[in-house]
Formats: sequence, C-alpha cells, structure tokens
Amino acid sequence: MQTQDDLAAEFEEHRRHLHGVAYRVLGSVTEADDAVQEAWLRLARTDVSDVENLRGWLTTVVSRISLDLLRSRKSKVEVSLDVHVPDPVVTAYVADPQAAAEQADEVTLALLVVLDALKPRERTAFVLHDMFGVPFEQIGDIVGASASTAMQMASRARRRVREAPPAAADHAEQRRVLDAFTDAAQRGDFEALLEVLDPDVVLRADAGAAHPFSGVIVGAERVASQARAFQAVDVERVLVLVNGAVGLVTVRDGKPFSVFSPVVRDGRIVEINVLADPERLATLDLSAVG
Repeated sequence: MQTQDDLAAEFEEHRRHLHGVAYRVLGSVTEADDAVQEAWLRLARTDVSDVENLRGWLTTVVSRISLDLLRSRKSKVEVSLDVHVPDPVVTAYVADPQAAAEQADEVTLALLVVLDALKPRERTAFVLHDMFGVPFEQIGDIVGASASTAMQMASRARRRVREAPPAAADHAEQRRVLDAFTDAAQRGDFEALLEVLDPDVVLRADAGAAHPFSGVIVGAERVASQARAFQAVDVERVLVLVNGAVGLVTVRDGKPFSVFSPVVRDGRIVEINVLADPERLATLDLSAVG
C-alpha cells in the first residue's frame, strides 16, 4: 500500500489537470481550488490500492465535486448570468508566440461566458468530453445519466458553444486592435471607436451584484459612448494575457481596478468582458501586473 507521501506526490502530478477540469466546469478559480483540495481530502481517506487509473479516478471525483458546487451556485445566483464575467486567468504578456502559447489557458473568457449559460450537467458533459476526452460511459456515471443521455447533453452544449465568437489567433492582431481602441477612447474620438468596434459588439461589465456599473450593452455606438466615459478614469493600464488572449489590467491607487478582455475578429472587437468586482479581483492571481 502507498504511503501518504507517495500518494501526495502522485496527486501533485495530476493537480494541474484536475484544476483545469474544475476551472472549466466552474469558471471560478477559487471554487476550482476548493474542488481540487476536496479531491485530495477524499483521496487521502480512501483505499485506492485497487485503482488502476488514479488520474481517471481523480477526474471523476473532482468532476462530481465541481458539479455539486455548480448546482449549488445555480440555485442561489445573486447576479444575472447575462452580466456575470467568470474568473479570468491573467498571465504576463510576452511578444514571443511560442512562450505565450505555453502559458495561455486553453479556454477563452468569452467561451466561459457561454458555458455559464448552460445547465450544470450539460456543461460538465461538454467540458469532460470535448475538452478532456473523457468517454461518455464515465461521464454518464458522473452526471447520473446513461452514456447516450450524456452524449445528448454534450451535443446540446456544443451547439451553444458554436455561437461564441472565435477570437483572432494572432496576438499581434489582437494587440493592434486593442491599441487602436484604447487610443481612440483616450482621445475621445467617437468615429475612430466606431471603426474598431463591430456594429453588434457586446460589452459585459461585472462589478458585483447590484452594482450600478454592472450590465450588458449592445451596439457600437452605445459601447463607444461608454468607452469614452470609462477612459476618463485615472488608471494605469497594463498589457497582459487574459486566458491566453491580449487584454488589460487597470490599476488605480495601487490596486487592481478591472480586467478588460476583448474578443477580436476580422480586425474589430466583437465582444468585451470586464471584471471590476473588487472582492473577486482581490482573490485573483494578478502577479503578472507587477
């Protein structure tokens, strides 16, 4: 039988994978941390000497924990899912494409927004199968359904995910468009803002439940007007990667003020997700800001 030290060492080998599963199911860094910690506690008090595939066993455990957390959250939502912006993963901006790819998260913030609108079991089935290749037999066991029903859940989720606007793969293009947007906003150039915004652009701002700043704005003219007002705020802007895409962290009086994540497609911004909830910002790893 393995010692606790051996078991802990093996668990650490799978920690990143388990956190990736939990983060994609939950869209929350702190909840994903909690799910992984709970998976370790369950492993530590379980005899797994007969388990041939510990990674698979742990994936099932952390998926069930995450699904339970997701269901619990859905039952007591305090802010509209239309407004909610999932926890971003912020890393340092690097010009080298290969280095950027190594540290980029595999799921964009815009995709997490779409996943937030799914039913808990559909989201779990989609994440496990399409992102991690878990077989439907195992997924069915996790979500409490047959393999064929789990397949249908993932299929329904997949149709919704296809609606998410694909981001430009080229970081240089993303930065060019972001720079054009921030420059136009700082100059108060309304026409230049309209040039860089898609006519149907969606701005989603999450400053916390019941905060007047939270809301969704649709349309280039409305977003451009809002952008000019926001740029008047005295903040420092730090270029970063947000879930692998070019974005900004703004800092005010030495504290993070917002995470700004645009989606660039065909040379224009089609979606903007802004997290400005001070309580949630305080829980994020923003060491990339310096």
